[in-house]
Amino acid sequence: METVLSIAGSDPSAGAGIQQDLKTITHMGSYGATVITALTTQNTRGVQGVMPVPPEVVSSQLQSLLDDLDIRAVKIGQIPTKAAAKAIITILHPYLETNPISVVYDPVMISTSGTPLMQPDCIEYVAAHLFPLCTLITPNLPEAEALTGLSLTSADSIIEAGTQLTSRYQAAFLLKGGHADTSDMTDHLFTQEGRHHTYTTPRIITSNLHGTGCTLSSAIATALAQGQSLANAVETAKQLITDAIRRGSTLHIGKGNGPLWF
Repeated sequence: METVLSIAGSDPSAGAGIQQDLKTITHMGSYGATVITALTTQNTRGVQGVMPVPPEVVSSQLQSLLDDLDIRAVKIGQIPTKAAAKAIITILHPYLETNPISVVYDPVMISTSGTPLMQPDCIEYVAAHLFPLCTLITPNLPEAEALTGLSLTSADSIIEAGTQLTSRYQAAFLLKGGHADTSDMTDHLFTQEGRHHTYTTPRIITSNLHGTGCTLSSAIATALAQGQSLANAVETAKQLITDAIRRGSTLHIGKGNGPLWF
């Protein structure tokens, strides 16, 4: 059985973060392990607080797992501080040199409710030092705008941003189109080989979208661990998340934006 490692924050409402990553990995038939980077106070109505895990604890969790488990892919989510980013990179970089596994990074910068989940100096450090270690980075459109300084209001501007990011950081990028004001949602995959793939699905009208980014990135990492190509892994993950959004669209869990359902 393939083991997939999630490095991310904890969501006590279990719709996102480490908890949702484990659900996704398990649903897809692989084994999930975790390194917790932050303890959040949140529910379906938003994030009320974030307590970063001390960097030395992040390091010890990660080293312990890499010393023991046969990790086939890594999904990275919330990295709250520059110190945590340094701790992860210090251990992960040499490990990847001898174990060339897939790394999927979902750059969680700001929660849907507007709470910062990543300190500003951490964003710059991660872009410079972690992005080049990744197989795939999966920003949504606001995150891609923050990384490029471009206004992503058209397909042409998204293509320009994706091409720019892939060239700058030598990693593949999946620019997620969920924030676009369109009836269909199109995600754009830009590979290091210069290929551009699009994945379009109909928009499902629902407020139960808590944890979509976590679900998608952990599903891609799991599919890569199971031997799928990058383009196929994204296709598999897109189908899974579309089905999960549809199944969760009528659920009533919490008083705010509810979770997906497998």
